[in-house]
Amino acid sequence: MTTTAGIFEDPISPEELGHAEISPSGEFEAGSYQTFTLTYTCGKFGIDDSGSLRVVFRFAADQTRPQFDDPKGPNFTTVTASNNAVLEYRYDPKGNIRPWDRTLYVKVVRGFMKKGDTITIVFGDTSQGSPGMRMQTFCEDTFEFRMLVDPIATFNYQQLPKQPMIKLIPGPVDRWVAVCPTSRSVGDPFRLSIKAEDKWGNPTNRADQTLKLRASKPVNELPDEIKFPAGVLATHIEKLSVDEAGDVDIELLDEAGTLLCRANALRIVENASLQPFWGDMHGQSEETIGTNSARDYFEFARDCAFVDVAGHQGNDFQITKDFWNTLNNLTAEFDEPGRFVTLPGYEWSGNTALGGDRNVYYMTDDRPIRRSSHALVDDKSDIDTDCNTAAVLFESLREDDENVVCFAHCGGRYADVKLAHDGIVERSMEIHSSWGTFEWLVHDAFEMGYRVGIVGNSDGHKGRPGASYPGAAHFGAIGGLTCLLMPELTRAAVFDCLRKRRHYATTGGRLVMDVQAIFDDEGKIYHEDPALGARDSQQSQSAMMGDIVHLPSGGVSLNVDVLASAPIERLDIFNGLDHVETIRPYTQEELGNRIRVIWEGAEYRGRFRQVIWDGSATFSGTKIERHSAINFFNRDKTIDRVGDDTLKWRALTTGNIGGFDAWLADSKGGSLKLDTPLVQLDLPMGGIGYEDHVSDAGGLDRGIRVFRLPEENSHRAMRVERRLELKDIGDNPLFVRVTQEDGHLAWSSPIYVYR
Repeated sequence: MTTTAGIFEDPISPEELGHAEISPSGEFEAGSYQTFTLTYTCGKFGIDDSGSLRVVFRFAADQTRPQFDDPKGPNFTTVTASNNAVLEYRYDPKGNIRPWDRTLYVKVVRGFMKKGDTITIVFGDTSQGSPGMRMQTFCEDTFEFRMLVDPIATFNYQQLPKQPMIKLIPGPVDRWVAVCPTSRSVGDPFRLSIKAEDKWGNPTNRADQTLKLRASKPVNELPDEIKFPAGVLATHIEKLSVDEAGDVDIELLDEAGTLLCRANALRIVENASLQPFWGDMHGQSEETIGTNSARDYFEFARDCAFVDVAGHQGNDFQITKDFWNTLNNLTAEFDEPGRFVTLPGYEWSGNTALGGDRNVYYMTDDRPIRRSSHALVDDKSDIDTDCNTAAVLFESLREDDENVVCFAHCGGRYADVKLAHDGIVERSMEIHSSWGTFEWLVHDAFEMGYRVGIVGNSDGHKGRPGASYPGAAHFGAIGGLTCLLMPELTRAAVFDCLRKRRHYATTGGRLVMDVQAIFDDEGKIYHEDPALGARDSQQSQSAMMGDIVHLPSGGVSLNVDVLASAPIERLDIFNGLDHVETIRPYTQEELGNRIRVIWEGAEYRGRFRQVIWDGSATFSGTKIERHSAINFFNRDKTIDRVGDDTLKWRALTTGNIGGFDAWLADSKGGSLKLDTPLVQLDLPMGGIGYEDHVSDAGGLDRGIRVFRLPEENSHRAMRVERRLELKDIGDNPLFVRVTQEDGHLAWSSPIYVYR
């Protein structure tokens, strides 16, 4: 019988396998450097000549890798046998069955071991100068040094019945975060949520501080100060309201009056039929390939990430019948209309050649799971319900239940929407997650004539849905969010919103975005795609994001209203694949001595899409007065000044953007010499201006852009009206992309206008 520990039924009883102990044990700060001694004591059979053991860690784990050659380097690891048997050892990040695939392999190559003999592994051996083992950067109650043993040298590994484990806890306060709704009507109650995070993005209970609160206009029931005590991860101020329309800033300060943070953008309107609610609908827990339990997952999303909507999306080929039942019970338990909405569902994880990854969401908690395979599910009694291709999946979902919605996304596998798509079921493309940014996914949909919305989610594996930071692993981006425009916070309203594509996506920031098309003549407005059959419509001279519009005559104006949480760098308007215009909130006359360098893109669509941008920039003939990093999320990736005129950095992208700003003493003369693995530039400073200087680097939208910015940009709001030319044949998918100076992006779902 196949098992997750080996190939055949366990040949040795668990009590005969021996045991392992970890020292020290207890609680340790996530991301800190530590030394651990892991001791395995052989059981009844010992370990025969050529037998071996594995110490395995989860896929998501991002602690430093064991290494054996540099005694002064991080995680120098030593391995010894008590009887002096000769051991061979190596580290392989894909050396075991997922999710426990990060593997230290230890083999007895000369001699053998008997009962009571020990193998001792020291992770982060500091005796010769190593700083130790840097721990996983995210919190986990049960971080295991999981041990599998092959005592009889059959290559049939069995798990020890009791695994060594420790607890990873948050570090000290690095920054404060305040979250409120992005928009509410005059007089409507809302909540302000506050937390402190450590340097790796973990909410920390190590704050003990009195906080002052300040608002740009009167906010009812907002106290002047609050006590944030030690031991709590978050606090909430309820029943706030504002009595007049306008934009409101709420700031958090320390007792001395120093600004700690500003809450996200908040716009108060007279009366809105639709309100924005924020969701992260895609992530996993430890029962599949993530971290911490599914219960912890929903609690974090609600209580620590402050999202309104959450969905759990475990890999289908790892979801057992029992876990599927557990998930459905949890989504039913946590779903609380008006406060927090949960979406039942799973990730259909088919190979790319069969259609690639899709997210499946149900309205109710009692629906069947249709897996892409039973690859890691031992119980094959329901294998006849599998859907091995995306096309079969869509067909089956339509037969099962009308109350189902799918997204296409790119994770390890990517969705091939040109191979398979069903507009009745698959309503949106997920173009940003922790894996990176994937605008090409919606471009594929445009090329095929599909009418889809745009979403962003985390696809997080680190137990932090809604606030998913990349840590120190190969993930290169903060997880995304989707803003859902709805009349109320209920599961039915969420599904109606997703079907109508009334939402926009961000790379994790929260901002106000309103996009409307205004027509000279009335058009027919559809919510369901009329290309897929007869559909109801209504006459109107305006449309919002997600609408499908038949406009027989007359022109169109696109009205865009944005209130961002950071200064706006630019707003781009698109008609499908065509870039219509870039609009900046500042003029050429406002430009100063600030130079921005942006790198972006991916190697290709597949799993190993990471692009390394390690390099340097030298500004000859001037002095760097200060600099600021853009999207250096991974604390292992740094940018530093060398001398007066040079910056050096380590950086990566996975489809997203990164870069830096440099404020110079004088930027009129001299030159910028840029050196990266893919792009080398030598630009005269006088030639760097309002428009981008673009250097293409091949791959998937890889390249570097250099341009000039104002010394300080105060523009957080933009209102734009543009008259657009429409194509007479085919769709005109009208949408915008907003880029904030802090590196966050947002995309509206398209308005589809056709003649």
